[in-house]
Amino acid sequence: MRNIGNRAQQIGGAVGQRGMGRMGGMQQSDSLRHRNKLEDSITISFHYLDSSANYKLDTTINDFTRRFPAPPTNIYLGNIGNASRSLLFSPVLTSGFDEGLHSYDVYKWKLDRVRFFNTTRPYSELVYQLGSRVEQVIEVLHTQNIKPNWNFLIQYRMINSPGFFKNQKTNHNNYLFTSHYQSRKKRYNAFVVLLANKLQSGENGGIQDTANYMTNPVYKDRYLIPTKIGGSDFFSGNFFSSKITTGNKYSEFTFLLRQQYDLGKKDSIVSDSTVVPLFFPRLRFEHTFSFSKLNYEFVDGARQSAGGYPYTPDSLWYQRNYNYTLLSDTFSVQDKWKDITNDFSIIQFPDAKNLQQFVRLGLTVQNLSGQFASGKKSFFNTFGHAEYRNKTKNQQWDIEANGKLYFTGLNAGDFDAHISLQKLLGKKIGSLKIGFENANRTPSFIFDSRSSFYLMPSSISLKKENNTHLFAVYSLPVLNVTFAGHYYLLTNYTYITKYYQLNQENALFNLLQIAVNKTFTFKKKWKWHSDIYLQQRIGNAAVNVPFLYTRNRIGYEGKLGLKNLNVAFGLEGRYTSGYFADSYSPVLGQFYYQDSLKIKNKMPDISAYFHFRITNFKAFIRAENLNTIQKKSGSGLNFTNNSFVAPGYAMPGLQIRVGVYWGFVN
Repeated sequence: MRNIGNRAQQIGGAVGQRGMGRMGGMQQSDSLRHRNKLEDSITISFHYLDSSANYKLDTTINDFTRRFPAPPTNIYLGNIGNASRSLLFSPVLTSGFDEGLHSYDVYKWKLDRVRFFNTTRPYSELVYQLGSRVEQVIEVLHTQNIKPNWNFLIQYRMINSPGFFKNQKTNHNNYLFTSHYQSRKKRYNAFVVLLANKLQSGENGGIQDTANYMTNPVYKDRYLIPTKIGGSDFFSGNFFSSKITTGNKYSEFTFLLRQQYDLGKKDSIVSDSTVVPLFFPRLRFEHTFSFSKLNYEFVDGARQSAGGYPYTPDSLWYQRNYNYTLLSDTFSVQDKWKDITNDFSIIQFPDAKNLQQFVRLGLTVQNLSGQFASGKKSFFNTFGHAEYRNKTKNQQWDIEANGKLYFTGLNAGDFDAHISLQKLLGKKIGSLKIGFENANRTPSFIFDSRSSFYLMPSSISLKKENNTHLFAVYSLPVLNVTFAGHYYLLTNYTYITKYYQLNQENALFNLLQIAVNKTFTFKKKWKWHSDIYLQQRIGNAAVNVPFLYTRNRIGYEGKLGLKNLNVAFGLEGRYTSGYFADSYSPVLGQFYYQDSLKIKNKMPDISAYFHFRITNFKAFIRAENLNTIQKKSGSGLNFTNNSFVAPGYAMPGLQIRVGVYWGFVN
């Protein structure tokens, strides 16, 4: 009998936070029809867009970052929700249209991570996180099967934080609705997604004078430190007030409808008086329609501040840093997009009983409409794509190969290709995965002179970027260790300097990245999780990365002698070696290359944590940035030895975070 999560239609998708995983076992189609609704247990699974693999909910508690919006390898500019970037070099390896505004991507829910659930009973989840300075994260999820062959999901998340420094308030809202319907004869499938991200982040341009203000005891309250833009509003912890007066405001809305019709072989299983229909697809016809509305804006306008003082944008600051003369009391830059895409694909399954082996061929037509300072413009793209995927039943081999080529339109000549091969060498030997990626792509649209974010006085000619990625991953579960190597080769690398100036690195350059992830166990319950990343650029390209980044967690993980109580407590440390960290351009929402100021923090970032789980209830308590403690004569102990993440941008001092995650079987 086939698991309901393995049906052919499950090349569909879901927004999942990192780390959603196990709760209960896999449910089969006949038990979905006859399950006792009074039972307390639940069987629930989900899958992602364009994936036939099933996943279960995550009950682990040892790693807080699985549910935190920003990954542990990312830095953000002082307040959760501010612009963020990875410490690990990660160039774009996809072709086609790209608006180019990615500094807030970690806070978005994305289409390729949207989840389609299958559950025997309605399931809800509530998440509430509270941090210092009224930082709040609220999340609500509910999913249920209306019928055995029809499920829906609704999900909402809010990230709201006033911040420790002036003019860095954030207010992000994410909305999601998904639904999956399968006909009774299992030939027709429909997937619906409604996805919206509304992101708002204040921009302060950084601290005016870090050398004086950060060491002056008068500014022990970091909110008193003057910043470069945004004025001097009073601190407000009212999360119902979501207005961002100086900053970036991004909104994205996507509607997707995917329909599939399968040809194949019908079958059934007869058990006592029950007949369970089965269907083994051999050929699938698929149409995907999507409509997206995108709005990206930076605004800094005249207003009355909270203290009653009038505020107008600093015209000298914009003139000095962007070579832009303000013609009014409001500075605004905005791009708007509408994207209508139709994709037609044919999918063939060589082995009807292994739906994780298939060949896909497709053709896509994309219509784009952009509204800029110079007016409205229309574009289009047509491209073909192909994919072969095979995961053998004995899990000895995994093969993924896909490619895309743009025939005509805005991105004509773009292409990307990916291939990876994974082999299980043995239970004691582990597994090896090797792969290759190459992307020939038009630089992002904000580097196009038609974009409102293009602030160069004259246009420059940019060539297509070509990015190549070679990688290998070796996992040895018996020793709890994973080794990974990444080798990048890039030409025509496009980047920004001095807030807005565009440049392109025409010469070929390389970058090597090595990662080691290892877990040590002491006396069964004490764990040391160590992640080490080494990076080295080869050549003189305008790319700066830290040579070393490491994250270590040392603590206890176990039950403490109680049957239903799981706990994890200990210390966590993160260290980044000194390097010329990218600076940040508020107007463009971009990190840009600089080589004049080296960021070097003497101490690693240190946190203490206590996490626990009782059945479906999880909670955590964390004290972060303990390394910022210092003692000054006459002022006692305080947490003002702030770590820096970029020129002019510092992390908070001591920060307490408390949160709960509660799952309900309805």
